[in-house]
Amino acid sequence: MSILTILKRGLRSPQSIRHKGKRLSEILEAHAQFIRGNSSGTRADLSGADLARAELAGSNLTLANLQGAKLERANLREAKLSSADFSNANLRKADLRKADCTETRFDGADLAEAQLGGAELFRANLHNANLRRAVCGATNFRDANVQGARFEGADMKTAILRETNLDGVDLSRVDLSTALLPKGYKPSDSGRN
Repeated sequence: MSILTILKRGLRSPQSIRHKGKRLSEILEAHAQFIRGNSSGTRADLSGADLARAELAGSNLTLANLQGAKLERANLREAKLSSADFSNANLRKADLRKADCTETRFDGADLAEAQLGGAELFRANLHNANLRRAVCGATNFRDANVQGARFEGADMKTAILRETNLDGVDLSRVDLSTALLPKGYKPSDSGRN
């Protein structure tokens, strides 16, 4: 994506964002070396970073530490986020469509109104996460920990919840009519809009 397109969309380029004295683009490059197993690489520690409106589409943040990071309205579309730690991060209105979030930690994260369509959340930890009004069409939640997660008003059309423990999860006012649910799961009548 060109710098002009990034600016038009109100996003910030990795070159313009600094964290702990380093440009985000430098941190991402060192992390890419770390992922490749290069001894000169360094695991990205972006805990507490202000990455609001960051243009990170397609980035590889596998295994990165983003605990408590501010990623409101960030573009993480098609990013590789498996085994990353987004515990207590602010991802309100972030774009995570088609992102690979396999075994990613989102416990306590704020994903309200986030775009999660087509995201892979297999075995992700969403314990106590806020997913209110999130768009989760065709999102794979298989075997994810969703205990305590709040889904009020979320769009769950064709979401995959097979092999997901939904005991005690409040899915009231969520339309699950097209979602793939665990065998034997019966949504309450209040689960229909």
